[in-house]
Amino acid sequence: MGLLTPKKPPLVGVDISSTAVKLLQLSQAGGRYRVEHYAIEPLPPNAVVEKNIVEVEAVGEAIRRALARSGAKVKHASAAVAGSAVITRIVPMAAELSEDDLESQIMVEANQYIPYPIEEVSLDFEVLGPVRDNPEMNNVLLAASRTENVDMRVAALDLGGLTAEIIDVEAFAMENAFTMISDQLNVGRDALVAVVDIGATMTTLSVLKNQRTIYSREQVFGGKQLTDEIMRRYGLSYEEAGRAKRKGGLPESYEAEALQPFKESLVQQISRLLQFFYAGSEYSKVDQVVLAGGCASIDGINTMLEEQLGLPCVVANPLARMSLSNRVQAQSLTQDAPALMIAVGLAMRSFD
Repeated sequence: MGLLTPKKPPLVGVDISSTAVKLLQLSQAGGRYRVEHYAIEPLPPNAVVEKNIVEVEAVGEAIRRALARSGAKVKHASAAVAGSAVITRIVPMAAELSEDDLESQIMVEANQYIPYPIEEVSLDFEVLGPVRDNPEMNNVLLAASRTENVDMRVAALDLGGLTAEIIDVEAFAMENAFTMISDQLNVGRDALVAVVDIGATMTTLSVLKNQRTIYSREQVFGGKQLTDEIMRRYGLSYEEAGRAKRKGGLPESYEAEALQPFKESLVQQISRLLQFFYAGSEYSKVDQVVLAGGCASIDGINTMLEEQLGLPCVVANPLARMSLSNRVQAQSLTQDAPALMIAVGLAMRSFD
């Protein structure tokens, strides 16, 4: 490192989902990560709809509260735009191109893949490496999102007291976090792993091979269906139902009347997502299922999936090998860990 090389500011990862802001800061020493600060702050209903920010002030205020509650003192953040708002393509490009020429060529190529005017789009790219069987060409990963999606996240972070240093793509953040759980799986590096992120309103299937996403698909289904059923069945408000779902206190009939039917529906949705993948690819079976997101913590859901799909299934804990600062409550963090995959992947961008 040069004597005058500016020190990169530490980042806090901020995952903005449909129901909550999840904030996480990591440090690194001796090749090991440590959780320094984290907080999860609920969002009011409809502030974010299908991962698109609708009420930027409400999201900004939630970020500000999460930052204060976490105790983090950082001023820079990484956030991500969601899969449905992003177009990604792997495009072969001549390996001899300089970075400037590559950037110019990307702008030309992008017009073929993007269904809206190029001036309304934020673009980024990454050289992945040589094309197999053709070393004169490189595979280049192109990522594009409508600029308004990026701008809304930048504005929300700004209102929350943070400067957007990186706007990533959720699928790439998930890949980053996957490196934290890959050694917990009893499969080889080249195995097909299905990561199922069950959020409040969306369930996302990402299939990874060699720790790279080769397929991604979203389904409108999530934990909000269970929250809505609890509200309807037991006459609770949205906030009360969400709290009861997490902490208990519901009638004995809850398990049979609401939870079990929800679990069965969830298994059906995951099975359907996998069938879409099989139908459109050369594969007929994945080697491992990993459950992430808030609903991954539902008791018995992984066992139920194993039985019905005939596939090994584990609940993600990207923080299992990390140490914790004395500001972080271990029990609370362990409970929230499956829902922190995106936040972990974003927080890891501090160490690029």
